[in-house]
Amino acid sequence: MSPALFALGALNAWAGQTAGDYLAVSNGLCVCVCAAGLFGEDLLQRGYRGDRIVLAYVARHPGATTRQVAQTLGIPERRATANLDRLTVDGLLVVVSEGAPRALRSYLLALGDGEPKQMPGS
Repeated sequence: MSPALFALGALNAWAGQTAGDYLAVSNGLCVCVCAAGLFGEDLLQRGYRGDRIVLAYVARHPGATTRQVAQTLGIPERRATANLDRLTVDGLLVVVSEGAPRALRSYLLALGDGEPKQMPGS
């Protein structure tokens, strides 16, 4: 939606410039700026949607590793690592296997105090 709004704003600004209507030019430029903001918000929300999907997977599969999350959800390991890192920093997940390589780290849901909510197999 935001690329279409940006194109309409640019077209309005161009038409206003051609006709000498500077109100139309400023209106078109405002629409372009708003469209750029919407595009940025879309990118931000895309990251949050990915975090929610990863969090739901770990909730259903306690002790899941980064590699399992990536393979099951069909996302690159780098993206799964970024999602899991954000969720860990936010205190929603805890790392169970701290010394393991990134791809083999396992995660659990966290309680409010940062402790694991559940143990694998329980």
